Amino acid sequence: MPRITTIALDADDTLWENEQYFRLTQQRFKDLLSEHADVPDLDDKLISLTARNLGFYGFGAKGFALSMIETALDVTDHKVPGRVIAEILAASRELMNYEIETLPHVDQALEELQQRYRLILVTKGDLFDQERKLAASGLAEYFAAIEIVSDKNEATYRRIFERHTEGPAHTVMIGNSLRSDILPALATGSHAVYVPHDLTWAYEHADEPHDEPRYARIAHLGELAPVLAGFESLP
Repeated sequence: MPRITTIALDADDTLWENEQYFRLTQQRFKDLLSEHADVPDLDDKLISLTARNLGFYGFGAKGFALSMIETALDVTDHKVPGRVIAEILAASRELMNYEIETLPHVDQALEELQQRYRLILVTKGDLFDQERKLAASGLAEYFAAIEIVSDKNEATYRRIFERHTEGPAHTVMIGNSLRSDILPALATGSHAVYVPHDLTWAYEHADEPHDEPRYARIAHLGELAPVLAGFESLP
């Protein structure tokens, strides 16, 4: 059996743009509140509250919308006008309907990978929203399996690899988040390829495992082929 038989890929900010729309919505939120509260650290308050609420709402646009409303109530001592809440909700609906823009090299890379490997998509977030983005991307046909999960951790990857692969040793996980895509996948014994995105949320940052031979970093998916060849040649 070849060393690598399955490639697992993250979706948001690995296959298509995502975080940039959250940043635009966050700026809209700040503009809306500027007339009602002077909060120099509003970004920090929103990010902190969003991270705290992950255990309640999970990842995705809906949880972010609720966190924006909660932040608005908090920083205005519950005096934020109903009109502003309505505007926040409208901005949140736009966040869940943006046009999908695939990242450079994605289509060609998936076309080539599909000819040699089983491809599975592993993405986290709201089920409805992730299904919408996948359908709009036109990329679903490349994947033999699609897993939309509430969070990504070692247990999640072990379950997915057991279900869809010959085992972690024969699998490569690719994504833009060290915290969610790389480190927990490596912990299962798989290989992992980090594809940084300029706008990755700070929550997803972590230290790179530079000394791990099953780990590699590339600038974009067009650089993947030699990395996979290197994994194949590991002792």
